Amino acid sequence: MADVLRNLNLLETLKESIENNKLSDVKEAVEDLLISRINLAVLGDREDRKTTFINSLSGLSPGDEGAAPSPSPVAPEELASYPNPKHPDFRLWDLPPVPSASPFESEGFMERVKIFRYNAVFMTFTETPHANSVKVFLEARSQQRQIVYFILLASDKDTDKSLEEKRKASVEALKSEGVSHLKVYLVRPSTLEKYDFPGLLEDMGRDLPEIRAHALLLALPTLTSTLVTQKKDAFKALVWAAASLSGGVSAIPVPFVASMVDSSVAMRILTKAQLSLCLDNESVERLARQRGIEPARLKGLRTCELSVEVTKGEVKKRLAAAEKDLATVSSKLVEMAMPRHARSVSRSFAAMLQALNGAIDEMAADAEKIVAAVVGEGK
Repeated sequence: MADVLRNLNLLETLKESIENNKLSDVKEAVEDLLISRINLAVLGDREDRKTTFINSLSGLSPGDEGAAPSPSPVAPEELASYPNPKHPDFRLWDLPPVPSASPFESEGFMERVKIFRYNAVFMTFTETPHANSVKVFLEARSQQRQIVYFILLASDKDTDKSLEEKRKASVEALKSEGVSHLKVYLVRPSTLEKYDFPGLLEDMGRDLPEIRAHALLLALPTLTSTLVTQKKDAFKALVWAAASLSGGVSAIPVPFVASMVDSSVAMRILTKAQLSLCLDNESVERLARQRGIEPARLKGLRTCELSVEVTKGEVKKRLAAAEKDLATVSSKLVEMAMPRHARSVSRSFAAMLQALNGAIDEMAADAEKIVAAVVGEGK
């Protein structure tokens, strides 16, 4: 992805690319967001906590389709890949641990596990990282091609006090190996919304290229109300970009797309939103099982029809209603939405913007209610 798509607000980034006629960048960004193309590696001993962490990143439980099994059937030196069932291009890779024996050659290990194929690497441990792990970390960072994080995995038996002691010991161990100003993220694998995982996501959002960070955001389960809001904002940027590429902006030539934004494009975006916000029946039922809640209780919190099922009939109805109600799209909204040199907006573009943004607001509100019921946020 071009440098223009890094370290900028997503919507402003997409607008800038349109204005600079970098339509291929925008097209690639839209596809990446819709399929959540990202590869994350989890490196460390193959034990229950690591397996639970891998599954939680996909919102899965042991025995679910696509879940990492425990104990792992993978040979100690082999790599294992776990595509997300709902976002197949979001792949989690189970990497073997860094050997603790000496002598150790970090570059050879990194080549064996193909460490540079991943967008980010989580180096997990349960006590303190050993010297060879630090060598791999430093080597990866020195090449400035890899984003690597140290993750201390908590067990159910750990207390807050014991975990802080482990974190402190880990930081001291890293300092003794010459690593300073480094975070050790404390993560409880079964409940990622606790401890440091939300903060880890914030740091990844700054470290990863913008589109990769948003692709990850859209593929992760809805763990907190903050994530719901971030997903909602990302989808609104996606709506704008998809509408622009579809030819709704008459002042911008888009030779590779012949038609206006239509219901099929809207269906694809809203289906992705339903899955990303974990509103489909399968996701709600799985979450209820994981947290010991009656599934009907969580399902009953969904009041938007699109949260329950995305149908072509409902999407067409909303588009038609927006076409009749274009007066509600204020001139200010249109001016904010469009590139500077393209203020002439087709009715199709404006209707799509209004219909899909409204739908995403409603779906996000349902997701907020489910998150609040599960993790006790909000009222």
